[in-house]
Amino acid sequence: MATVKTAKKKVKRYYEEQGEDQTPGDNVDGTDTQTESPKNVPHLPTEQRIGQNREKRDPTKPKSKFISGAKDPFPGSVSVPANHLLKYERARKSKVGTKYSPYIQHRLNNQENDVQTALGQAARHDVLLPEEEGFLEGDENQDTCTITQEDIAEVVDITSGSKHFNLNLNQFGPYRINYTRNGRQLLLAGQRGHVASLEWQSKKLTCEMNVMEAINDVNWLHTHTMYAVAQRRWLYIYDSQGVELHCIKKFNDVLRMEFLPYHFLLATCSSTGFLQYLDVSVGKEIAATCVKSGRLNVMCQNPSNAIIHLGHHNGTVSLWSPSMKEPLVKMLCHRGAVRALSVDKTGMYMASSGLDRKLTIFDLRTYRPLTSCLLPLGAGSLCHSQKGLLAAGTGDIVQVYKDIHLIRPCSPYMCLKVKAPIHGLQFCPFEDVLGIGHGGGFTSMIVPGAGEANFDAMECNPYETKKQRQEWEVKALLEKIQPELITLDPTQLGEVDAITMEQKHKEKVERLGFDPLEKTPFVPRHKLKGRSSSGNLLKRKKKVAHEEQREHIKKSIEVRKKQQKEKSSEGIISRAEQSALDRFKK
Repeated sequence: MATVKTAKKKVKRYYEEQGEDQTPGDNVDGTDTQTESPKNVPHLPTEQRIGQNREKRDPTKPKSKFISGAKDPFPGSVSVPANHLLKYERARKSKVGTKYSPYIQHRLNNQENDVQTALGQAARHDVLLPEEEGFLEGDENQDTCTITQEDIAEVVDITSGSKHFNLNLNQFGPYRINYTRNGRQLLLAGQRGHVASLEWQSKKLTCEMNVMEAINDVNWLHTHTMYAVAQRRWLYIYDSQGVELHCIKKFNDVLRMEFLPYHFLLATCSSTGFLQYLDVSVGKEIAATCVKSGRLNVMCQNPSNAIIHLGHHNGTVSLWSPSMKEPLVKMLCHRGAVRALSVDKTGMYMASSGLDRKLTIFDLRTYRPLTSCLLPLGAGSLCHSQKGLLAAGTGDIVQVYKDIHLIRPCSPYMCLKVKAPIHGLQFCPFEDVLGIGHGGGFTSMIVPGAGEANFDAMECNPYETKKQRQEWEVKALLEKIQPELITLDPTQLGEVDAITMEQKHKEKVERLGFDPLEKTPFVPRHKLKGRSSSGNLLKRKKKVAHEEQREHIKKSIEVRKKQQKEKSSEGIISRAEQSALDRFKK
């Protein structure tokens, strides 16, 4: 029995136009038509048949990007919302004017195109970020500050619940604390000499010792293998096992420290009123400035531009750079002495508290206060999180505020009471955790929404191995930023100072007597037989330049001779023409 094969109909795609799905043997109704029999085809020569089979491509027809010949249903690049682009924008757009040379205009345009391309790619890849941050939300008519840490630990998973714990250290307190940049290691330093470093998530103790001397402050350096301890007399550097590496006697009576990771600088302020910078990559003192404001015990850094902020007893806050001996900015913030300072991650907002019990938020772009509130006891410690939360330590109570730079704070976002007065606060990077150092030890507080949910592994990797850390350290040393580049506005470093260039040009014109840029430069004519080599071209240019210089000198000499003739005609004889006996003439 013979089987009849039916032709399959091609499935029509949604992006294909009407009629593209028809094959040469199909009709619109799907019936198969009989093709012409090979017997009826006339016999043609081989060359003519090959020419018929070839399809001549029309040069005016555009090339198809797809092998199948189908059209792209979504032409063009993916559109990116404007708010996503603003999220990744880091610097203002450079203005290209006619006052720049064509080479500089071309270079600035290329640089701006590269920046815009990078912004678009970062915004498009934003959908690939795996984690999302979330804040604590209460029920109707419920204040989130009434929710306790025990309630949060019961609701969240076991790993997140274990991040709330207490360390009872009553003998050597109060304690200063410091987290590493990737948030894995914690450093504790008691005022009575106790120093301990540990992996706080696994509660694994790395090293513990007692320096048998009072400790004022402690800080990690570029990695968790070294840390600095400001003891009663001098500054000491220890490794991860507690072995003393250096004793720097030039840095004496240090009270507070801040480490600048991109510059490898350790900034210290002392009780003698000196602000000093130590380059830890070479072990040398870079700058030492006498602030002339007495004892310095309030200090913080701006993470965006590495400017050091110092608080003084007269209520002022000064901003410092290692390349300047005078403060860049001086602000009057409080009526009494400044007790604590903190700058957020963006570098736009600064929080300060003083003896007048006021907590004030300043806009560092205009240096004006935005919001202010009165705290019952005043804040002795301040700290900003990666997502903009502000923690304030008032006595033995920690208050965390949200969106404090937008609205005046009426009630805190979260609240916690510890065993003793608070001595130090710091949010753990990439974690919703606030570390609290107080007189009774250390307390880890869960603060939902405080940390950055997604980390850049090339910048700070919480899960880095030993080999990755070593490679990162070499790369960071090669890309180290020089201290001279620390300025208030880092975006101005890549721009052209047009005013200074115009002033230099005017001075050059006054000094030479003519404008060297007024005339177009000489371009030698191209010659054959190797006579237009680079050396010959340079010789011809120098020859023409010397001729122009000779002509200019001749003209200046002629002008001087004319002036001398005019003076001699008036009876005035120049000193060069006077003889030694002319002064005895009557």
